[in-house]
Parts: sequence; structure tokens; C-alpha cells
Amino acid sequence: MADTQDKSGVSNGGADDPEKGEGRGDEADSPSATEEPGRPKSDLSPAPEAPKAEDRPMPDADQEQEQPTGEEEEDTDSMDGSGLYSLTEEGERESEGGGRREKAKDEGSKRAGRKRNRPSGGGTSGHSSSSDEDDDDDDENDKEEELEEEEEEEDEQAVEAWLGAELRELDGPRWRAVPSLRAREIGRGSAQFVRRVCGSRGLVQRLELQGRLERHSGCVNTLHFNPSGTRLASGSDDLRVVIWDWARRRAELEFDTGHKSNVFQAKFLPHSGDTTLAMCARDGQIRIAELSATQRCKNTKRVAQHKGAAHKLALEPDSPCSFLSAGEDAVVFGIDLRLDRPATKLVVVKEGDKKVGLYTIFVNPANTHHFAVGGRDQYVRIYDQRKINENDNNGVLKKFCPSHLVSSESKTNITCLVYSHDGSELLASYNDEDIYLFDSSHSDGADYRRRYKGHRNNATVKGVNFYGPCSEFVVSGSDCGHIYLWDKHSARVVQFMEGDRGGVVNCLEPHPHLPGLATSGLDHDVKLWAPTAENPTSLKGLKEVMKKNKRERDEDSARHGDQYDTQLLWFLMRHMRNRRPLRPRRGEGGEGDTDESWSSPDSSDEEDGGPDHVQCMSS
Repeated sequence: MADTQDKSGVSNGGADDPEKGEGRGDEADSPSATEEPGRPKSDLSPAPEAPKAEDRPMPDADQEQEQPTGEEEEDTDSMDGSGLYSLTEEGERESEGGGRREKAKDEGSKRAGRKRNRPSGGGTSGHSSSSDEDDDDDDENDKEEELEEEEEEEDEQAVEAWLGAELRELDGPRWRAVPSLRAREIGRGSAQFVRRVCGSRGLVQRLELQGRLERHSGCVNTLHFNPSGTRLASGSDDLRVVIWDWARRRAELEFDTGHKSNVFQAKFLPHSGDTTLAMCARDGQIRIAELSATQRCKNTKRVAQHKGAAHKLALEPDSPCSFLSAGEDAVVFGIDLRLDRPATKLVVVKEGDKKVGLYTIFVNPANTHHFAVGGRDQYVRIYDQRKINENDNNGVLKKFCPSHLVSSESKTNITCLVYSHDGSELLASYNDEDIYLFDSSHSDGADYRRRYKGHRNNATVKGVNFYGPCSEFVVSGSDCGHIYLWDKHSARVVQFMEGDRGGVVNCLEPHPHLPGLATSGLDHDVKLWAPTAENPTSLKGLKEVMKKNKRERDEDSARHGDQYDTQLLWFLMRHMRNRRPLRPRRGEGGEGDTDESWSSPDSSDEEDGGPDHVQCMSS
């Protein structure tokens, strides 16, 4: 069962709001302040309201006892959030309370005004009758307004309770700046210094936008750092891949991939000297780009073909020539570039007799024989490449699913899943649901351990990732255009940043060795983030955005039925494209050597006698 701990208030980790006092001042000056009879007006200025106990989480007992004393200890917390902070800023909370009282007073005065304006006594019987009818109408309107206000208040309380559920207290800071720097200067702990810095909450709370990489002419769907972290590959709807020297913000290489539709992923193969790039796209092709040491693309070739869109590739951490691919045709290919026919079908993912289209795949970094997949149902499936027997439980080693989604009638999909740095945990992001953390060592059917809430994952195939060298944080984009970072242990939001102007952030790629990350989405650029802010985040506006995401999600769930089958749409689009005369692409010899019919057998390049080669046109 999941570890849950309900909280009475919705609280997250952040920094103090510098505008806290403004709400109190506004409330003191507002007409909602009441006068006590018999008290002189000079004593009417109210004292600042102390926040209620239930509005603010109590710090851990251990944290209270370990209050820093002395000059050195005062500096040690300088790079981290000093405590636990409510999701609602104190000033906002008080001003909201004053606003509600003011609104109630205005409503009362309007009702009183309506009663004063009603004629009373005297007059004809007809006039008296119409006056009584007006009174009845006004009373009915007042009752309807009161009912609406009560319903809105109940909805607000329900959202607050939902956001505050299953949260834990934030731990104290694990990295302290001054002692750590002093220890490194005298040679103690220097080997672990960078890892501890990159995983510190203080730096995560200081992340801010550093710059943009602009070269693509379409949405940027994929980002991947090379193993050393010196280069960044990006792929886009414009069918091109750009290799960036991100530190200088300069494009070193740009080439046509040979794909016919949106490029969904491009990854450097490990231990290949950054000369081999694996790619997949909406056209279902899995392609390899061969790069030269002189920053040129020699060519690209197709090594496998799915019968539906191929969204993700899974690299084996120590292999420069083998990787896995997953497609919406429910097929997982194992690809070995040393073979004449590189693609081998490993498994067709099924639930009962029904195929399950796949959106995501990931190899366990601690046990490369294991890989996990997710797609068009609610189950995370783990397979062992050494013993896949489709006659025995469809070849599945074990399955995970949140208990409340097992029998759910909603069409829940898994858009992305990733293993943690040591393979012990598995993170899955659900379409128009939340993000769930599973223990990969648990038995078949085990429930989730943590739940991360507040974002929105509906409009696109949203990514999710761990952040930090020891997977200390969870990072995700959102349909609202923001980037969320949660503390993995407490499930509280510790960073909240505005991402794409286009409204959706899809891809999040942490740097392999430094405290920073790259993000992309519907905008045509890549954004770089680093912890250079002078002060930690105040999480300003987070509460309202999270509530809005929750309401929109509930409304869409009630309004929409089954979604369109994307595999069927892919087939129809392909059929329409094949009816039109095809134009030869730049650098391609013709049009008939890359397309395969829908009814062809599951294969990579066997049908047309060899892989599809395309000479690169680098720029």
C-alpha cells in the first residue's frame, strides 16, 4: 500500500514571500474591519493576525532541536530554504479572507437596499400583489446566490484537501554551503562535493532561466546530453536534429534526419565517441545518424520500422551498439547495430488478447536485462529479456498500477516512465492523472509509494524525469506552461517556474554532472536553467495554478468520453499521404524505398532488401 499522510492544509517547500505584510495592511484599511461598541476610535487599528496553526505545517522536532548557534552555523543554511512554507502566501491568505468578508458585506447591503426600495403599506391591491411577487422573486434569487456561494466554498475546500493529502514533512537541508566549502578546501570530501551540491534543495530553489537556443522551426520534442555533458542534441517537428555547444549557445551541427514526420527522440549512444545518434519519429522509423569527428553528418539509415508512431528509445548504459525501441503498434524491438539485420522483435505487449500501444520504454540501469514499458492502459510492465515467454502471462515479469486505477473506467495512459539512478525506483506519469513512484523491487501488483500532484498532463505526451545525482527530486512539465519540481521524499513542490509561452512543456533533460537542466515544448526553442537566483523561490502563484489545473482536469474527465485511437489516426493519415503523389526529399533517391504497407509483417528493413540510406545535407 502507498505511504500516505493526510494534512489539513496544502503546504509546500519554498521561501518566505517578501510581500507578506501587504495583505495585513490592506485588511486593516478595508471596510471589513468592525468597531467594538464603547471603544474609542483611536484604538481601532487591529493588531496583525497571527496565521492559524492549521494553515502552516509544524517543523520536525529534530529540526527544532538543531537550531544553529554561533557564526558558522548561521552561514550553513544560506544556500537552502530555511523551513517549511505554506502553499498559500500569508499575505494572499489574509487578503483573500478580507475580500470574502467585504464581498459578504456588499451582498448584505445589496439585499438591504432591495428591501428599502420595495414599496410598503398603502396603495391599491394590484400594487400590493405585484410587490409581494417581487419580494418572492428577490428571496428566491437570494437563496440561489447563497447556494452557489456554498457550493463554490465546498469545491474550494475539496480541492485544498486533495492537494494537501499524501504529503510528508520536508527534511532538513542535507547540504550546507559553508562547512562543505571549508571541507573541500582542506581536501576532505572533495570527491562527493559536486554530487552533494547538485542534489541540494537550496540550489533547486534558485533555478532560473539562463538563455534560449534558437534554431528549430517547429516544436522541440526531444533533448539529450552526451555522456560528458558537453553537447546537447535536440529534435523537432521540422524533421531536423541540431547538435549544440550549449555552454557557448552555438549550433555545431544541423542535419536532416530522413524521417517523414515529427522527430520524437534523438539520443547519443554511450561509448560511441558522440559519433552515433539513434532517432525515432511519428512515421515509425528507427534511424541511425553517423556523425564524423569534424562535426559532419555522414548519413542516416533506417534500422527498424514500427507500424505506428515510435515515441521512445531505451539505451543500455554500457553498450555503444544496442538499444530498444517501442511503438504504438505494441511491439518492442531489440536493435543491435553489429548485425546485418539489426532489429529483433522482443515482445508484443498485450493485456489479455488486446494489444497495448506503447508510448515509453526504459532500461533498468542496474540490471540491463530488465526494461519497463508503458502506454495505452494503466499498467507499468516490467520484462526480463532473457525469459520472455508470451504464453506465460504474456511474457510480463511483473506489473504495477495505482490501486485506485486498476478498476477505473477512465481511459488512463502512461505517457512516460523512468528508472532512478540505481534502478531501485520507477516513476510513471499518467495522462490527465498524477505522477506515481513505485519500488521496482516490490512484487507483482504492488501499489505506489509516492504521488506527485498539481501539474496537468493532457494536451501532449508529457515527459517526466528524476533530478539530482541520486534522484532526489521529480521534475515534470505541464499543460499550463510551468515546470514543477517536487521533493521526492515529501512529495511537496519545491520549485515552480514559468516555461514555454506556447503553454505546454514536454521535455526535461537534467545535465549529467552539473546543477542545471534543459527544457522544451511547444515553443521552437530550447531553454537552459541554472541555480543563479539570489534568493530562493517564493512559489508565488503556485496555489492558484494548481487549483486551476485540478478543476480543468475534473471538467474534462466529466465532459470527454473515449479518446480517438491514435493508431487508427496514424493509419488514416498514412493512407491519405500514400494517395497523393510523393515528392522526392532532398538527399533521397526516390519515394518507394522507405514506405511499408500497413499489412506488411512486423519487421525492420527485410521487405525492401536493406536499410534506407539518406545522405546528410548538413548546414
